[in-house]
Amino acid sequence: MSKSMLDYTKSVLKRVSFDVNLFCKELEKACRVLLPYELEELASWLMKFIKEKPELQHCMLLINNK
Repeated sequence: MSKSMLDYTKSVLKRVSFDVNLFCKELEKACRVLLPYELEELASWLMKFIKEKPELQHCMLLINNK
């Protein structure tokens, strides 16, 4: 996948962050589609993003299990 897929994934996650279940589903999709180095970058971005949204913190487990 290209860098644009990672950027697209981030934009989708930002847009669905109002709904925890939807956010987790989109994160699961991203884990199936993105390459390992992209997942590392997504994990780094996600750690910063969820600091402001504590209700999403448990979703981090999805990416840590990959």
